[in-house]
Parts: sequence; C-alpha cells; structure tokens
Amino acid sequence: MPLSLSASLVFEQSYGPVEGDSASLAELCALLSALAGVPIRQSLAVTGSVNQHGQVQAVGGINEKIEGFFDVCRARGLDGQHGVLIPAGNVEHLMLRDDVVEAAAQGRFHVHAVDDIDAATGVPAGEADSKGELREGTINRLVAARLEQMSVVRLAYGTAHGGRQGPRWPRRQPSPLSVVNRSSKRRRNMP
Repeated sequence: MPLSLSASLVFEQSYGPVEGDSASLAELCALLSALAGVPIRQSLAVTGSVNQHGQVQAVGGINEKIEGFFDVCRARGLDGQHGVLIPAGNVEHLMLRDDVVEAAAQGRFHVHAVDDIDAATGVPAGEADSKGELREGTINRLVAARLEQMSVVRLAYGTAHGGRQGPRWPRRQPSPLSVVNRSSKRRRNMP
C-alpha cells in the first residue's frame, strides 16, 4: 500500500506554541480518531508523551494539569463524565488537592492512567493474527482500512493523470510580476 502521509493538528484552546512533548498522546489520539472515524470523548483531557513504540511516558506538571482541568469542569458542573488520561508513570507522584481527591472518590471526576496508546483510545486496538489480519471493529483495523482507501484513491488519481504512480507536486511557476535573475540572484520587477 504505497502512501505517504503528513498530518497537521490544531487545538482550539492553543493560542501559542506548545513546549515539550506533553501533547503527543493527545495528538496521536486525535490523528487515530480522525483516520478511524471514532470520536474522542470531549469530557476528557489528555496529557502524556508517546514514544515511537506507542508507550506513554511520564510528563511534568501533572498535578497542575489535572487540577486545572478539574477547576474548569467544576465551574461548568461536574456530571461524572469528566476526567483526565495521564501516563501510568505519573501515578506514584500524584499529590492532588483534597477537593479533586474527594470528587474522584465520589465518581464525579476520573483519573485514568494509561501505559500505551492502545489503552488511551478506549476502543480495542487490535493485534494482527498469524495471517496478518486485524479483527473487525478495532482501531488498528479501522485505521488500516482508511489508509488503504486513501492509497487506492491516490493510485487511481495517478493512473488517470498520465500513468504515473501518484501525483507529482506541481512545479512552482515564477510570478508574472517578478523574475529572478538566477546568475546574480537579484530580483527585478516586471511591468
């Protein structure tokens, strides 16, 4: 299945650059959700770093992140659906405020610790069987099906446009208003 894929993600709540990789778990969940067509619960906050093997790694500022999201949820009204996904490696370092601990004990707020991306999606990830097949309804099967569909479309497009294996990036044509003199690298404006 020949396919190259580039993805850009934008989070509405971000108004500046994100430092570090604490958002990589959220970014990967969003990408898998988009490809698989499986929505992410909007009542959950997600933090954590993900390595190249899908393992979720601990991040800094975990108490502040949980308490900050809790404060927003409490202001809007806790309904038992709100919670956070955090790296399992951060659990032993939790020192949450008493109001957060109390709400969690009452089932009004939840802290879910995850070890890998498969646990974070909330849908079975799906391991390939001995034939390399993925079980129906798993995230991995849904993602693989979508990527295969995208590959088929790309190949069909390429075949329909001169028999190439895929579209080539169009070469940029110089603007009719400016021409670069390549020998001197000077720009001159044209009338």
